[in-house]
Amino acid sequence: MTFQINSNYLEKYSQDYASIVCDKIFSDKQFITGQDIIQLTDSTQVNFFIIKRLFELWQLELEKLKSNPFFDYRDVAVHEALTQFMNVLSRRIKVEKSNLLPLVEKAVSDSIQLAVDPVNYFQTEIRKAPKGLINEFLNENKRYYKWHLPVISFLIDKAGFGHDENAYLKAVAANYHVIKDSLVSENLLLATLGEIKAFDLDSYKVNDDKDEPQVEIKAEAKKEEIPAPLLEKEESKEKPQEESSVPDSANPENADPIETKSISRSIDVATLQARFERESYKGMKGVFGELSENLAINQRIMFSKALFEGNSDLLKHALKTIDDCGSFANAVDLINKRYVNDLSWNENPEVMDEFLQLVFRKFSN
Repeated sequence: MTFQINSNYLEKYSQDYASIVCDKIFSDKQFITGQDIIQLTDSTQVNFFIIKRLFELWQLELEKLKSNPFFDYRDVAVHEALTQFMNVLSRRIKVEKSNLLPLVEKAVSDSIQLAVDPVNYFQTEIRKAPKGLINEFLNENKRYYKWHLPVISFLIDKAGFGHDENAYLKAVAANYHVIKDSLVSENLLLATLGEIKAFDLDSYKVNDDKDEPQVEIKAEAKKEEIPAPLLEKEESKEKPQEESSVPDSANPENADPIETKSISRSIDVATLQARFERESYKGMKGVFGELSENLAINQRIMFSKALFEGNSDLLKHALKTIDDCGSFANAVDLINKRYVNDLSWNENPEVMDEFLQLVFRKFSN
């Protein structure tokens, strides 16, 4: 099934989101700083895309400056002075409401497109790169990509030099189709925007079964058409998918490995609660309070890395959603539906157990 993008919905949603954020942040101040932008919303991706756009605008201004024919901008001293100047400016960001609104709108729109169609997003980024400097361009912008980073990171790590734009475009599409089942789902990513305004994916994606999807066509390109260095990581990732972890009795030779690669598991709340209630050490006693505000820094890092694929947005959204569940049973039900299988929590049982103990502690009297 293919889909078309409802650009009107995307535009309206981005405008509404930006308006809500700016009305709130400027209710008691005239301008915000760079540090304010980093913490502007609960979506790390939105925040970093705002910073990315500020950097792009600075680059445009710099290019205009360099177009002046009367000065030698290739001079080492001039280059060093410009670098220092930019570093000073980056610590003196000052943005008023009217200027922040379009930045937030674009950041939200780009984040949504990245979540739903990472291939198209990263291919668009590749097309922006200066000719012959694609890898340098991607490496420079890697710091701003917080969602679906594995789709593009293998190129930055393995591609090297000398490959043309078309090879990069094909490699991104091919790599996505190799690893897409291991990526965080678009629903989980978009849910992190809901703290400001709920996003309706059904209104954004309109089914269109008439045409074949371009991404699928790109993914079927023959591997020999893509330079070998670009495929090195793809081939290493394809092999594990061919070897299912399901026992042979449940995985006949003609079975689809994608459908049988894992077994769906869920946490039994009654068993878990009974075990936790038997625990007697102090760490399980007393009222815990809000999960979203009371985790230690080391716990946030550990949970984000082991349970939420390094995505701090997902962790923050999960904590706030669990806080609103009302009971341990409801919280476990939510965790089963959204995270245990989708994010492969069973691969980190000790960390999962510590996380669940904290959830239990929050709802126990």
